[in-house]
Amino acid sequence: MELAHHRQEANGLKQHYVEAGSGPPVILLHGFPETWYAWRHQIPVLGQHYRLIVPDLRGYGATEKPAAGYDKRTMARDVKALMEALGIARAPIIGHDRGARVGLRFAKDFPEATDRFAALDNIPTRVIFERMDAKVARGHWFFLFNAVRDLPEALVTGREELWLRFIFQGWTYDPQALSVEDIATYARAYEQHGALRGAFEDYRAAEEDVRQDDADADLKLSCPTLALWGEEFESGGKMWDFPAIWREIADDLTTVPVPLCGHLPHEERPDVVNDALLTFLKGWRG
Repeated sequence: MELAHHRQEANGLKQHYVEAGSGPPVILLHGFPETWYAWRHQIPVLGQHYRLIVPDLRGYGATEKPAAGYDKRTMARDVKALMEALGIARAPIIGHDRGARVGLRFAKDFPEATDRFAALDNIPTRVIFERMDAKVARGHWFFLFNAVRDLPEALVTGREELWLRFIFQGWTYDPQALSVEDIATYARAYEQHGALRGAFEDYRAAEEDVRQDDADADLKLSCPTLALWGEEFESGGKMWDFPAIWREIADDLTTVPVPLCGHLPHEERPDVVNDALLTFLKGWRG
């Protein structure tokens, strides 16, 4: 399937996004430490039915990497402004990891623009910090390490591939799920000036993200919501009760556990994820 790479200034941010397919629009939001490339297995399948808009989030990939604006409300506004620039008033929002955090804030702040919302292998930030203890902290070490000012950039610069390989092999059930070229593609993205800072600033916004989440914690999503997760991730399916947590957030909830899978279900078990997303998106006509 042909991919078109574009740049669009929206919400004061020069955003890079990939567009593919045709039909009703669908927004795909990647997680950490990824870029739009994370959705490479979904694009050829979903693109047969939908117009896919696949941005690099603020600070990631080929999108601009400013010093500020990494709270999820601002990042959700980035997505909303991009949609407006492309003439899209309403769409399903599908996010993994950090993209799901942006997507949840989007769904709460812009319900009129959210047809449905899917969160892939994500526990909301507020829940993680509310339940933080020694076990959660060990499993979510990257929340704490990434939030330290300056040190992560100093330690990772020049070692981007080693850093990524450690993360990806720890986050997948099959440590060979990502190819050498996949990891090299991500490494090239993080070798760009400011790329590490952008990703780490995303985590440094956690305090503000929790404040935003606390302010409307009682506001439940009314749109159809999908929670999908890998059953074998030590800091995910093996640690958290995904159905119970997401039932507190969404009234209309579908849950899909993915067996023999870690934190990257869209990359590790794409066939299962594609089937689940096609089922979830059924009926979306734009």
